[in-house]
Amino acid sequence: MDQLYRPTDVIVDQQNHSIIIADFVNRRVIQWSNQNQQILIQNIVCYGLAMDKNGFLYVSDWVKSVVRRWKMGEYNNEGIVVAGGNGKGDQLNQLDYPTFIFVDEDQSIYVSDEGNHRVMKWRKDAKEGTVVAGGNGRGANLDQLSHPQGVVLDDLNKIYVADYRNDRVMRWCEGKEEGEIVVGGNGKGNQSNQLNHPFGLSFDDEGNLYVADAGNSRIEKFEII
Repeated sequence: MDQLYRPTDVIVDQQNHSIIIADFVNRRVIQWSNQNQQILIQNIVCYGLAMDKNGFLYVSDWVKSVVRRWKMGEYNNEGIVVAGGNGKGDQLNQLDYPTFIFVDEDQSIYVSDEGNHRVMKWRKDAKEGTVVAGGNGRGANLDQLSHPQGVVLDDLNKIYVADYRNDRVMRWCEGKEEGEIVVGGNGKGNQSNQLNHPFGLSFDDEGNLYVADAGNSRIEKFEII
């Protein structure tokens, strides 16, 4: 239990002074506190993690194409389906290989729906989601994504997506038909204006964007205007 195999995501559980890790290949969600480890959820091909303001844990199941929610401390059940759960597909009530997730203040869930090359927003208790980025097939146009990964929102609720195969980070305003390139988009490479398979995204308190530039084995920091 003190080993990991291709962890895909990690979040900080401030309430319990620990970190929670998506241990992808080992098919489990594991909590680390100091030198102690505890398996929270087993038999789940977990990819993305998020925690809301009430301490509920959200996990995307990459294979079953569903996002579930667990109440802190109650991990001995199947969790509650909050996105997908209707088989793999491209309908508004379905997902296809969900990767990273983000939960906003209203407990709406944003899901990078990798197989459908789109980002979906599921409001709390919704039976289906809405497309907020991509959804026009795989491609490199401004209304398209290719295997989206990290997804985060800024303080203005603008949506940032790691457009993995297009080697760029896109920004979308909800309701808009197209996004805009904010990082990369200059071909695959290791120059300061290039990315190589961007993976994870995160903002700090000052609004700086951090990008896990997987193909270049580096973390980059950008001031977003």
